[in-house]
Amino acid sequence: MNLFTRLASWREARRLEQLQIPDSLWLEALGDWRAYRRLTDQDRIRLQDLALRLLLRKHFRVMDGVELSDAMHLRIAGMAALPVLHLGLQWYDGWQTLIVYDGPFVAEHSWEDEFGIVHHEVSERSGEAWERGPVVLSWEDVLASGRDGYNVVIHELAHTLDMRQSGANGAPPLHPDMDPGTWTRDLSDAWEELLRRAEAGEPLPLDHYALEDPAEFFAVLSEAFFEEPEALATALPAVYRQLELFYRQSPWPLAPLPRG
Repeated sequence: MNLFTRLASWREARRLEQLQIPDSLWLEALGDWRAYRRLTDQDRIRLQDLALRLLLRKHFRVMDGVELSDAMHLRIAGMAALPVLHLGLQWYDGWQTLIVYDGPFVAEHSWEDEFGIVHHEVSERSGEAWERGPVVLSWEDVLASGRDGYNVVIHELAHTLDMRQSGANGAPPLHPDMDPGTWTRDLSDAWEELLRRAEAGEPLPLDHYALEDPAEFFAVLSEAFFEEPEALATALPAVYRQLELFYRQSPWPLAPLPRG
């Protein structure tokens, strides 16, 4: 750790010492979130620490007259901290700004197809993430997160993890002890099986939006991993195991599956 990094860490530690967050405020912010209540005492303390550090490191901007209370800040930061609970906040170093709208916001995008034709799209969204930031969230959707497997914060932050390697393609940088071939095989097999079910009109264990493209597949799988781990582990055990290895945590107490 160089001098400037040590100095920044020291300043952050001093600022954290000055933040006295009562248990009642954490309860107000995250008490209705099953994923938070499911944590061990040790992991809950770790998540609270990461959430506060995230609030110190990132720039929060509000739009449309939104006023974020302390509890609202903690809800967003707490949900954002869960995916990196055992990875570390450095996995979020690629972006600095988080923008919060009151409700769904209008996004405009232009792109050129393989024929050179430029397309323009205007759509209403609950969240959005860019490779170098910002991360954009609808507070209305943050408030609804943690129910029925939905979590817009985890979804968008999963995109930022995905984009750490070769853009948003459903292939985040894997750890050295993970096999890229097994990751690709297990997620591809699950994709093909879900696509077959969707085309046959059969019910899916995930939101249909997961089949939009590989990037959305990874983001929706990440939501399910943290919000409905038992259902995901039952429906797609090999995928669950890959996410367990990637996120370095086990939201559901399952016996380990064999690797490869």
